[in-house]
Amino acid sequence: MDDELEDKVLYQTYMSYMKLLSKFAVGLPTSLTAGANTPLGYFWRIMRIYALRPEILVCCTILFFIIFYLNAVDIWSRSLFEKINYTLGKTSSKVSKLQFLVGNSGTNSQKQNWELKQKYVAAFAIQGHRAHMEDRFVINDDISGTGVSLFAVFDGHGGQFAADYAKNLLIPSISKKITTLTNMLNGISPIKIDNNNNLTINNIKDVKLNNDDVKKKLSFRKTVSQTDDNMKNMGITDPELLKKLDSLPRPITREVRPSKPGDNFNYNIDMSLYFDGKKINYSKILNDEVLAADRLLVEAAKKNMDVAGTTALIAIVENNKLIVANVGDSRGVMCDNKGNAIPLSFDHKPQQQRERQRINKAGGLVTFNGVWRVAGILATSRALGDYPLKDKKLVIADPDILTFDLTDHDPMFIILATDGLWDTFTNEEAVAFVKERLHEPFYGAKSLTLQSYYRGSLDNITVLVVNLKNRKNNIS
Repeated sequence: MDDELEDKVLYQTYMSYMKLLSKFAVGLPTSLTAGANTPLGYFWRIMRIYALRPEILVCCTILFFIIFYLNAVDIWSRSLFEKINYTLGKTSSKVSKLQFLVGNSGTNSQKQNWELKQKYVAAFAIQGHRAHMEDRFVINDDISGTGVSLFAVFDGHGGQFAADYAKNLLIPSISKKITTLTNMLNGISPIKIDNNNNLTINNIKDVKLNNDDVKKKLSFRKTVSQTDDNMKNMGITDPELLKKLDSLPRPITREVRPSKPGDNFNYNIDMSLYFDGKKINYSKILNDEVLAADRLLVEAAKKNMDVAGTTALIAIVENNKLIVANVGDSRGVMCDNKGNAIPLSFDHKPQQQRERQRINKAGGLVTFNGVWRVAGILATSRALGDYPLKDKKLVIADPDILTFDLTDHDPMFIILATDGLWDTFTNEEAVAFVKERLHEPFYGAKSLTLQSYYRGSLDNITVLVVNLKNRKNNIS
């Protein structure tokens, strides 16, 4: 009897508490409750009975915070409506939509996939669910016979102009400078090294070339990436824009200042600045070239009223050194000899404390619109181009550059990919996935790209895998 009485007391106490909570939650001013027979009073009475019950309010609040959290951690990279529209608009399976373009195909028709393999490196790119392909990738295994390799991925946004600019001008300019500096070290140009390992180099305009082969190596046009012929079908920009692009002055260096009508560019560059003792300072080359390319890109974009931008992820491999420069949210990761995932870069996202503080200091604002965005527009806080945001210094092009000694890690492979992959894969998942598929023809790059597509990535996806085990075997 005591237990039953205690249960009744608890029940009555609970009901009294809930009634009080209900009255507190839906209490109205007397002026509204007085007219209980009016339409407004009737509507409010229905709301009190069905919609404004405490348990419903609590559940809705919890659901709201769950949705907010999922968006905040960037799990949903696109809006729910975009996913629904794509699902309703599908007329065929995902598999039937995959059209594979192999290497040197001569067709000019719009394709959805691009693939390329050279020796120990392979890349696979897919247009995915986007209307246009704005990703670009570069594979340059041996820059003009220097023994230095360069790999890059660019993720364009707002159009293809910026990504094409970076691929067609920035990369050849980096390659040209690497070739020139390597030739200097090999004695092709006047160079003196004193007892303190300090280098004295004549100005670049004084370098004398003695044969046609060297001239070809130093030619800007001959250092274009080996992927140019294979990537022609990746959505070339408007011919008029490319014509203006080609008319720009070729040297892209930090010493080149933004031009004014009638101004001449300064070609007199002190190349000795790019030496560290008897070694080439690749970090300085990448930093200077990226910043100078961004200045010229912004200038060209303003003339053409093109608001496009692009991320840039560039990796240089020389002997056992790996140098990685990153601007934006494309990402690189390395698999060491133990199978661990080692980040080669870190995303530049507006919600990061460092980036948010910089943006706020520049007078900008980071807002949430599906994902965190600069001024409610751009989901990455660093990029090449994007001149409306660049002028206000809300977006910058300063690269983060990391250097790795490959002898310390004895890595199996590295992955360079645009954020279309990282929307659906973590670093660890991507490394584990490729590790199991290194025996495949594309070293797992193709499988990883398609798996990201199947997982629901709505962006262009480009994956580039460098099999360092194969590279080591080829060198030895």
